[in-house]
Formats: sequence, structure tokens, C-alpha cells
Amino acid sequence: MEKSLKEAEFEKIVKKLKVELTAEQEKSQEYLNRLMYLQADFENYKKRVEKEIQQAVRINNEKAVICFIDIMDDLENAISAGEATENKVALLEGIKMTQKNLEKILEKEGVEKLECIGKPFDPNKHEILAQVPTKEHQSGTVLEETRKGFVFKGKVLRPSVVTVACEYSKGEHNE
Repeated sequence: MEKSLKEAEFEKIVKKLKVELTAEQEKSQEYLNRLMYLQADFENYKKRVEKEIQQAVRINNEKAVICFIDIMDDLENAISAGEATENKVALLEGIKMTQKNLEKILEKEGVEKLECIGKPFDPNKHEILAQVPTKEHQSGTVLEETRKGFVFKGKVLRPSVVTVACEYSKGEHNE
């Protein structure tokens, strides 16, 4: 029995489609393998970066701890000197030196004091402790700083606690 022309053409098309399907399956498998390698590479990259970040944090923490140990040594020396002498001036000088060393360390790390006295009140940098009626200063001017504020690389770490001028009313403070 001879195959009809249509059957022969059909078989030829089927054979061609099987070859193309096999080629596409191989290509698909190759893409899948590449994807799996990329995924494994990415996982390894993530682990390496996490490890590097942890190491950087550990190193920075160690540097900070060393600085604090130095400050602790300075304070211990000031306490020893204070216990050994009646000279309060020497004790005070030792403590001031320790404070200056701490300020230098903080400045080196990017910590700055907020300057606020005589400047307008800024709710992003200041907390109001009290308002004082006055004629000498414009309303909203910071008159006094109760607690220092600090900025770290442009971000307010701790706002200053301040006393602010407010308008003086005739009815206030009549004695």
C-alpha cells in the first residue's frame, strides 16, 4: 500500500515539527540551566555581600568601642587624680580634657552640636521646654539651651531642648 501524497506531506511536516520541537526543547533546557547558574551566582553574591556588611559593621563597632575604652581610661585617670588630691581645679581640668577628647572623636565620626541660641526656633531641631515673654527678643527666638542637640551627617540625632522667647503681653508679670 502506497501512502497518499497528503499522508507523505503530513508525515514530512510532522517530522520537521518534531525536529524543531527537539531544538526548542534543547534551547529551553539551555536557558533553564543558565537561569539556574545565574540564580546560584546571585545567592552566592547575596551571601558574600551580607558577610562583607557584617564584617564592616563589626570593624566599625570595634573602632567605636576602642574610642570609648580610651575615654573610660581618661575618666579613670581623672577619678584617681581626684581621689589623690584636694586640688579641685586639677580634677576639673582632667574631666574637661576627657570631654574634649570625646568631642573630637564624635566630630571625627561626623557628629556635630546643634547651635541654637539666638536663632529662630525650628521644630525639626528643637524641643520647647518653656516659653518666656520678653521685649528684648523676637518671638520664636531660642534664648537658652537646657540640653544640647546633635546632628549626625545631616540627620538630627537628638534635638536641643530649649527655652524660646514669646510675645510680652502688658497683663503678664505685673508686680
